[in-house]
Amino acid sequence: MLTRIDHIGIACFDLDKTVEFYTTTYGFEVFHTEVNEEQGVREAMLKINETSDGGASYLQLLEPTREDSAVGKWLAKNGEGVHHIAFGTADVDGDAEAVRGKGVRVLYDEPRRGSMGSRITFLHPKDCHGVLTELVTSADPSAAEH
Repeated sequence: MLTRIDHIGIACFDLDKTVEFYTTTYGFEVFHTEVNEEQGVREAMLKINETSDGGASYLQLLEPTREDSAVGKWLAKNGEGVHHIAFGTADVDGDAEAVRGKGVRVLYDEPRRGSMGSRITFLHPKDCHGVLTELVTSADPSAAEH
């Protein structure tokens, strides 16, 4: 069962400049940064708030590390902006199977490693009213610190 909006993914050309905007303009703080070589992105997670299920909600800022990455291709086509929405779940495997059973295309056969050690999969935007949708099961919170 989906429990929260885990994060909103925002694609950007310059991660440092985009982080500066969100920290200066809104006072958000960087909670975590990493490079995900598999996905070809450098990212920063800005924590927005805690949630009732013990998780949190974030803005995920994504800068491609290579032009042929999914985010790199998306930026080339669309420019900067909202890339995807991610919903938190305690069981990414079960929820992915449940939505697959309802005719929604799940992009990964098996969930992959996401930010901060999470397990993720994506749902096809054409099956989700034009919105690239991610399902996320967070890792143990103690393992997520920077």
